[in-house]
This record gives sequence, structure tokens and C-alpha cells, in this order.
Amino acid sequence: MPHLPQDTRDNPYLSLTDAADLVGQSVNTLRRRISSGSLPAYRFGPRSIRIRLADLEALGHRIPSARGDS
Repeated sequence: MPHLPQDTRDNPYLSLTDAADLVGQSVNTLRRRISSGSLPAYRFGPRSIRIRLADLEALGHRIPSARGDS
């Protein structure tokens, strides 16, 4: 299972590579989500794109069980 970089507690922004590893998706998929507006991203400098951990976590949706548990 992927783990968070050590400095995440001090800096809640993840690189695209770290974010992709964390959620098990490709960097290109995250770039498409950023382009579509479904994933906010932030630019730090001319080439550095970062994603907030909270925004990445918000992508996930709970799947209800077939038994109707809430």
C-alpha cells in the first residue's frame, strides 16, 4: 500500500507523482481530472503542480452496501 511522504504533516500539498501513487491512478488521469475541473490543483513556480491532500481525499465516494447499511 502506498504511503504518504514524510513531510505531509507540515506541507499538505502532494506532487502529482505522490498523489497518483496514493490513489492508485496514473499521473495522466490526475492531469485529466485537473483539466476537467473535478480536481483542484495549485501551481508553485513555472512547472511545479501540487494537489492538496484534502482535495484528493474528497475524490473518493463511499459505496453503499447491497444490504442497505448506511
